[in-house]
Amino acid sequence: MASGSPPRWKADLWERIHGNKNQSEIMKKIKTFIILITLFTSLSGKGIVTSADKAKKGIAVWMTSPSTNVMFQLQKENLVFGKQANPGETIIVDTKKTFQTIDGFGNCLTGGSATLLHKMDAASRSAILKELFATDGNNIGISYLRISIGASDLDPTVFSYNDLPDGETDPSMAKFTLNTDKVDLIPVLKEILSINPNLKLMGSPWSAPTWMKTNNNSKGGSLKPEYFDAYAKYFVKYIQGMKAEGITIDAITIQNEPLHPGNNPSMYMTAEDQALFIKRSLGPTFKAANITTKIIVYDHNADRPDYPLTILKDPEASKYVDGSAFHLYGGKIDALTPVHDAFPDKNLYFTEQWVGAPGNMSGDLAWHVRTLIIGGTRNWCRTVLEWNLAADPNKDPHTIGGCDQCLGTITIDGNKVTRNPAYYILAHAAKFVRPGSVRIDSNSSLILPNVAFKNPEGKKILIVQNNSGAKKVFNISFNGKTGSTSLEKDAVGTYIW
Repeated sequence: MASGSPPRWKADLWERIHGNKNQSEIMKKIKTFIILITLFTSLSGKGIVTSADKAKKGIAVWMTSPSTNVMFQLQKENLVFGKQANPGETIIVDTKKTFQTIDGFGNCLTGGSATLLHKMDAASRSAILKELFATDGNNIGISYLRISIGASDLDPTVFSYNDLPDGETDPSMAKFTLNTDKVDLIPVLKEILSINPNLKLMGSPWSAPTWMKTNNNSKGGSLKPEYFDAYAKYFVKYIQGMKAEGITIDAITIQNEPLHPGNNPSMYMTAEDQALFIKRSLGPTFKAANITTKIIVYDHNADRPDYPLTILKDPEASKYVDGSAFHLYGGKIDALTPVHDAFPDKNLYFTEQWVGAPGNMSGDLAWHVRTLIIGGTRNWCRTVLEWNLAADPNKDPHTIGGCDQCLGTITIDGNKVTRNPAYYILAHAAKFVRPGSVRIDSNSSLILPNVAFKNPEGKKILIVQNNSGAKKVFNISFNGKTGSTSLEKDAVGTYIW
């Protein structure tokens, strides 16, 4: 090829498209085309911002506003950080100050919930479980479940894993069996874990087997000291049995609501007895069996922070204890922070709160998000769990004497599913504040209660509830930039950037 002449393939290509033309003109056009392509590629990578890039730099907003019939919807327009602010209050988010790591948000998968789910046809069950436990699309991403060790009051019947005829005992746990759970609970758990293998599970007993108790009854009574070792083995057999099914129990509490012996089932246990059981039996038995499942104490209302503190002050018991769990049927959520401050190396968990039937979307959403999702995590909780995942339209199943007004996160009527207040309460946190997220600082407000997190991907999440009684205009500030927005009365917004 002569010096300065075009590559043969370029000339051939041009001739095929345009016919024979002056090759000098052809080369000029080719060079111009190449320069333009190069310039466009360079600018696209360095300076030109596409609409998709612009969206990524804004603040995505998920909204629930019952007064305007907006139910956990991604808003069409992102907020944009800029220099302009509206005259309203400003929420300042700061990643430099961090607090506790989050384990997850979710429910109690009661035996009754599992029964209703398992009775659905396979396609309907698969669809609702994906919606509840996956994170893509509009799925809400529940990431933590509490399950009962034996029956809770929201099982169809009372049972333990070692039920015996009157007069018999089994301290060695030779007759221990998970057969009842294998009917509904374990199959449903396996399906859930196939959707989210990283889901964490907490087990909580409502009662020990009746033969271990002072009254030989599922309701009330206390654990006999002579059966402390047997009950410790009961926990070990449970954890090992679930592991054999492919189900890891991340944590256990010693006793659900130990100061409420009037439920069915239930068991009364003082703080002193719980400390003695841990240090004398459960802790050493776990250690000998190489059980790494966390031991969590109390699991009852915030009006008695002295209960967990009594156990944590006992060094022989405390060395086996990961932390304390709370409900809020009594007391105030800010009672948890003094427990953290007294023992900052011990974790806190919020493990149960019901929504009473028939439910009030506006009031329940506002109270639970403000008090639990925001208040619980602002007071050091690593989890926030609503009560039962599912019930039927009659608030069944439940034991005789169990809760007959507990509204599930969903109502299951055959294959039909209704989403209730707890669904939206959980969605605003669970979908975005994934396990491993860390709470970060944001200024508190009575009018705009809020909490902020940084997730493992580095995204910032701000959850805000409008507690002002009217539509509220406000600002979100981060790194010196401000975004302006508003929330309707009682509405909740989750903001992600």
